Amino acid sequence: MPTTIAIIEDNLEFLRHFSAVVEASDGLSLLGVASNGRDGMALIERARADLYLIDLGLPDMDGVELIRHALQRHPGCDVVVVTVFGDDAHVIASIEAGATGYLLKDSAPAAILDCVRVLREGGAPVSPVIARKILQRLGKAAAAPGAAPALPQGPAERPLVTEREIEMLRALAKGLSFNEIGDMYGISPHTVARHVKNIYKKLAVHSRGEAVYEATALGLL
Repeated sequence: MPTTIAIIEDNLEFLRHFSAVVEASDGLSLLGVASNGRDGMALIERARADLYLIDLGLPDMDGVELIRHALQRHPGCDVVVVTVFGDDAHVIASIEAGATGYLLKDSAPAAILDCVRVLREGGAPVSPVIARKILQRLGKAAAAPGAAPALPQGPAERPLVTEREIEMLRALAKGLSFNEIGDMYGISPHTVARHVKNIYKKLAVHSRGEAVYEATALGLL
């Protein structure tokens, strides 16, 4: 079965590009498009997509609200943000709302294909600059006066993460793709995906951003 995709984007040029990439790709099916929040809500209500691509800067609604609605209406779907906003507030709000990926619009439309591949392999597509912002934010929080210690107090509280999984976490934090990580360590992308799935399970997270956040809070990075 093809992966179904719905796009909610108010910039018509980007909407056309994204739609054309999806329609021209084997294994992908464009379920529907919307150019504002109201129509986006209706699209989410009308049809369940495997993946919703949602812009945050919609003219009539905060895209974060659409993220929450999509996940409440269709548990188990993926939501990837595609936006021009790369500031901390938008990134953190989107991750907290449940977004499984965050791409900036300076990414080529063809990045959607890589995005779908990463999601299928159990990963979370995040633009490298966004991964760096998350790490910088965590570093500042850890260095703040009175900040709680990063390491858990008892050894039993620390997840049993292997040294190889620590390596995977460091690579994820840099925003590397599964292929790039595989090349770096001489393993296949499928093996990388397996390690990442194990990391998500151990840390009780569902996305790359959450994994990096949790690993840093636990003193693993």
